[in-house]
Amino acid sequence: MDIREVKKRMEQLKNTINEARYSYHVLNKDLYSPEVLDSLKKELFDLEQKFPQFITPDSPTQRIGGKPLKEFKKIRHKTPMLSFNDAFSFDDLENWEHRNKRINPRDYEYFCELKIDGLAIKLIYKNGILDVGATRGDGYLGEDVTQNIKTIEAIPLSLLPRERIISNLKNEGLEKTIDFFKNEYPEEIEIRGEVFMYFEDFKKLEGFANPRNAASGSLRQLDPRITAERKLDSFAYALITNLGQKTHEEEHRILKCLGFKVNHNTKVCHNLKEVIDFRNYWEKNRHNLSYEIDGIVVTINQNKIFKELGIVGKAPRGAIAFKFSPKEATTILEDVIFQTGRTGIITPVAILKPVEVGGVTVSKASLHNEEEIQRLDVRIGDTVVVIRSGDVIPQISKVIKELRTGKEKKIIFPSHCSLCQSKLIKEGAYWRCPNKNCYAVVKERIIHFASKGAFDIDGLGEKIIEKLIDNGLIKTPADLFKLKQGDLRYLSGFDVLSERNLIKSINSRKKISLPRFIFALGIRHVGEEKAKLLAHFLKSYQEKIKSPSDLIKLTERFQVNDYLMIPDFGEKVSHSVFEWFNKEENKIFLEDLSDLGIEIIEERATSGQPFNGQVFAFTGELERYSREQAKKIVENLGAETTENISKRVNILVVGKYPGSKLAKAQKLNIKIISEEEFYSLLSQYL
Repeated sequence: MDIREVKKRMEQLKNTINEARYSYHVLNKDLYSPEVLDSLKKELFDLEQKFPQFITPDSPTQRIGGKPLKEFKKIRHKTPMLSFNDAFSFDDLENWEHRNKRINPRDYEYFCELKIDGLAIKLIYKNGILDVGATRGDGYLGEDVTQNIKTIEAIPLSLLPRERIISNLKNEGLEKTIDFFKNEYPEEIEIRGEVFMYFEDFKKLEGFANPRNAASGSLRQLDPRITAERKLDSFAYALITNLGQKTHEEEHRILKCLGFKVNHNTKVCHNLKEVIDFRNYWEKNRHNLSYEIDGIVVTINQNKIFKELGIVGKAPRGAIAFKFSPKEATTILEDVIFQTGRTGIITPVAILKPVEVGGVTVSKASLHNEEEIQRLDVRIGDTVVVIRSGDVIPQISKVIKELRTGKEKKIIFPSHCSLCQSKLIKEGAYWRCPNKNCYAVVKERIIHFASKGAFDIDGLGEKIIEKLIDNGLIKTPADLFKLKQGDLRYLSGFDVLSERNLIKSINSRKKISLPRFIFALGIRHVGEEKAKLLAHFLKSYQEKIKSPSDLIKLTERFQVNDYLMIPDFGEKVSHSVFEWFNKEENKIFLEDLSDLGIEIIEERATSGQPFNGQVFAFTGELERYSREQAKKIVENLGAETTENISKRVNILVVGKYPGSKLAKAQKLNIKIISEEEFYSLLSQYL
């Protein structure tokens, strides 16, 4: 064959293999036996070895063509990958519909589909070719797992030929979408889907509690060859790019026309009764499936209404996960402890005889409050039913009173705080310790302040915080920034070096973004998501907020009703925020933080920066830069820096006279580079 014939043959082989993949995964038809397909793939592979200039990114041979990675790069989602709120009963579903109709009183149609128990992914196709595959992560920032995504046969490396797509769309009556493919592929198409593992393949693996964990662990293997061996599968379920779709049902039909595998166990329902029937049918018949499902997803079918309803927290208002009855087991309630949280709320925690529930060993469960204990009539020594649904905290749902022996003890809710002996006060359904200087309140507040979502202070764990409080060195989070050399040296477990490292670690965190700072304040009812919403609201009134004290004057202008205008802020949250910023002690706290040099900075958009997702550490003396200058340079290029050596460190830069970090890094197989190698690395980007 001449060169043109070779190229033509390779194109024919590629198209034949891709057509067989489409027929098997999308149309559920076998065109060829596995042996024939293997033979065709072998011929294509051999030709590509001889003529590598004709290898294309969407060739079937490229499914396992990537080299092992050192780590996954972070990738920011242009459109957030939202999760769903849960419903467990018809009442929950009705309440969801009522809430939506208060916002948008229209007639709804519902699209119901199975909730596959797997891992959410996004796929981006550029000019018809798969360009990026990523995990959900926290909904805003995921991991680039493109190489691993390519190993999944159900996911096309390229969309079907345009003529085939147009033909499919005509057959489906999707005329509006045809216009997007008349001349060429759309420049970019984003798809959402689920990666999962079949029961049969899960049984062959060891070390995973359930198929969902196995799918997640397999997709996040740094070596794509391992992912390929795990035999993952995938269903596409959402089309993010506008291709003329008016309903969620049309999205599924378009996805199939493009060449994606979609789940056919779906139904358009015209009322909640039909939704219930669909859910109940699959709860009874889930055992007939070869993969795990834990409920159904109910979506308002009309995309216009879905969009108008908007988002609450991390979930769209227009969709909900209607879960099956939660997995449950029985065990013995051995004791109850009462924990004091950072806001003083007393939470009863059930200590259980360890039991496995849904693949997880459970030894504790929340009893929420005194009213819940009374409602359940639960006692120490009782046989109880423990439920766990998804990732929620295990709960006691029922007491099996028929198994009581008479030796069970009533749970007496304390009248005083067990740590400071302050008399508890009742607030709604909860009891609270009013003593802001209570040991537990102080400790939990400082732990929260230093936590990963807040100031993220490396090396400052619970035990060290306890030691600092016990020795009178800190009483408030602000006191952390007052620590100086000599304060810690004589505490057990500290020496000159460990003291210096901790103080450096604390002082390196004096610059913080506004959402993280608000979260760090520990305002009751304000978690990470509401902190982001509040930050956005405040910046709409004052673009430059440079220090904690700037918040004092800014918040003085607001009343409770102003905070109620923030999306997802109800009465409880708005009152809590208003009260926090109007307390004199909190104003003093903000001034104190400003005086100590805390700066509020713009959050860096690190996505796409060269060191995004990398963690650097430094040891020894650098010649060209000071240690602080070097850290600032890599941070500006998207990296994190730390004073402590742990597995999360990617690169240790070694200067003259290195310390103990070098030996620790060698033990952990962390990449170690010299000062000259560091400058060579920087020269590529500076």
